Amino acid sequence: MGSTTSIALSGMQAAQQQLNAAAGNVANLGTPDYRRQQVVQTAEPHGGVATRSERAAVPGEALVQDMVAQLQARHAYLANLALFRSADRMAGVLLDKTA
Repeated sequence: MGSTTSIALSGMQAAQQQLNAAAGNVANLGTPDYRRQQVVQTAEPHGGVATRSERAAVPGEALVQDMVAQLQARHAYLANLALFRSADRMAGVLLDKTA
């Protein structure tokens, strides 16, 4: 199993990629024949997440889906950041000889 910090970091990177894709989709709503970018996430065997970007098969917008994806990405990022900070604090307490 990967370390807690590396798992949280991969989650933050995945959330950032999702946020970028959704924001790009919203920014290109008026672009003719624009195919939306989608982020596919897969769990890593030792913890964490891997991502890859794909273009939608057909052009078209999905504003509601992209707005929800932005909110989900924001919350996922903040949750992984909280985990990262907690793991950092725990490591500090374990290594603190004065406590």
